[in-house]
Amino acid sequence: MTTRTIDTDEPAASTTPNIRVSLPGRPESAVEELPAGRTSGQGSATPATDGAREPAVPVRARRSPLPLVIAVLVALALGGLGVRQWLFSRSHVSTDNAQIEGDVVPVLPRVSGFVAEVRVKDNQRVRAGETMIVLDDRDLAARLAQTEADLAVAQAAVHASGRDGQAVAQLAAARAMEADAEAAAWKADADLARYQSLAGQNVISPQELDAAQAASRGANAKLEAAHEQVRAAAAGITSASARIASARAARDQAALQLSYTRLVAPASGIVSRKNVEVGQLVQVGQPLMSVVPIDDVWVVANLKETEVQNVTAGQRVVLRVDSYPGRTFRGTVESMSPASGARFSLLPPDNATGNFTKVVQRIPVRIRIDGAQDPRHVLRPGMSVNVVITTA
Repeated sequence: MTTRTIDTDEPAASTTPNIRVSLPGRPESAVEELPAGRTSGQGSATPATDGAREPAVPVRARRSPLPLVIAVLVALALGGLGVRQWLFSRSHVSTDNAQIEGDVVPVLPRVSGFVAEVRVKDNQRVRAGETMIVLDDRDLAARLAQTEADLAVAQAAVHASGRDGQAVAQLAAARAMEADAEAAAWKADADLARYQSLAGQNVISPQELDAAQAASRGANAKLEAAHEQVRAAAAGITSASARIASARAARDQAALQLSYTRLVAPASGIVSRKNVEVGQLVQVGQPLMSVVPIDDVWVVANLKETEVQNVTAGQRVVLRVDSYPGRTFRGTVESMSPASGARFSLLPPDNATGNFTKVVQRIPVRIRIDGAQDPRHVLRPGMSVNVVITTA
């Protein structure tokens, strides 16, 4: 806007007063003075009245429509984002209350003893069955030798070096005596029958008949005793066989205890929290270290109870781990917990106590990670995860 003012500071005798013209966008010092009767951009003189001042005439600039256009575009963009977010929420469930889970397998000794050797270090990868710790086994080795000797003695009672043992020999002798007693009893019975026939004919005296009857009874009694000897010898073989089984079980137990002096990796993974050194006395069940099988991990997402109505097994999942920004993992919903996480806490809430405050519960959802572990982006138990489940 251009403002024109008439400078009348000069004496009234002057007939050509100067006109001060202020140009927009220029400082006050840049005021252009023009002779009276002339204006900027005019080529002819204009009559001016002595002592008169022209009023300032404001000139309005034309407003630009750019701010209005920008405001409309911003409103449209925000509206589009809102609609997109609304449509996304109808077919997806997301949460940042999730983490990587995995097994942590403890390494515990089954026998007491002094540590003779430690073959692993913290964060070392091991394979299943690999020896990690060796205990002093001299006591258990001596016990194994003793049980093997007891087993040899028990076996000798039945058989030894391919020959019949003591119990078998006793059974054979009892059976031989049984056969002899049977023969004697048969002869005594036959003699008694003949003597009874002769006694009926009065050929022999009653005294001879009584002797034959006594001999028959004695032979039969010896036969019965021989039968008992055979049964006792057979029971001796059964007892000897039981002693063999007991000695063999003791030998196997001693061998098993000896094998426990070598602690092996229960699974393939990485050693963690090693708490054992050479020379240390360890007890049964004492935790010495842990093995974390990081090749078998999964995700547990704790969804709100108001978000799980459309979540089912088999749905696709997008995983974003905080440790690897920009890296996306894929997964599949595997199962859902039968109860909320609060029910498994040490002190579960009791809503019947009278101090009821409604809190939205969380339902753990297990998610299987698709594919194998990426060596450059290893997923470790405990890492935080952002989960997006496609429910439609």
